[in-house]
Amino acid sequence: MDLRVAVERAGRDAIVRLEGDLDKLSAPRLKQRLVELSDDGCHGLVLDVALLDFCDSSGLWVLVEHHRHLTALGGTMRLSGVHGILQRVLDITGLRAVFHPVRAHDPL
Repeated sequence: MDLRVAVERAGRDAIVRLEGDLDKLSAPRLKQRLVELSDDGCHGLVLDVALLDFCDSSGLWVLVEHHRHLTALGGTMRLSGVHGILQRVLDITGLRAVFHPVRAHDPL
């Protein structure tokens, strides 16, 4: 399945909803969209990955790279709806704490 990216913007913040597969084919497109948001002054992101079916190392690298970019700008990037293989990879690598996952009862 291809990756769908939907953005809800509120000033300097945005919720980016991902649906489908984040892999070597779709990762460059997500990277481009995240950079566009950042260049437009959006430095507070929540990535909703609840509908993400798959994420390979290319997709994970885009997330890590953009997190570093936003941190350098004084911004933040958090994940919401982490599950499945992405949850396992984040737990094993220790990256889960880096992204400060949003829990169901946390405000976005």
